[in-house]
Amino acid sequence: MQIHITPRNLTLTGAIHEFVAEKVSHLEGHGETILGAHIVLLHNHDRKKPFHVKVHLALPGPDLHAEDAEADLYTAIDKVVDKLSRQISKLKTKHKELKKHRTQQEREAEKRGYKRR
Repeated sequence: MQIHITPRNLTLTGAIHEFVAEKVSHLEGHGETILGAHIVLLHNHDRKKPFHVKVHLALPGPDLHAEDAEADLYTAIDKVVDKLSRQISKLKTKHKELKKHRTQQEREAEKRGYKRR
């Protein structure tokens, strides 16, 4: 997986880069193939929640996107990764249900004497 991190109005330190890379790489543990990740880290000085994190995951099929704003950068990263984790789980469940539905349709068609192509 390729990870691309874009900092805006903040310095990308080694610790931040390592933290983001570790968190995003944990998303591959769900079993989905992640082709790439683009992470944008924003810092606005005048807001109540100055750190804003946007993540775009490239998957085979539909891409996933999540964003969050918090007072702490690491908390914002954690929340975005949690959102993406839930989205991946939902996508995986959707694929399982679709496969189960197709298998059930094929069995019913065989009982009736039809063959599905």
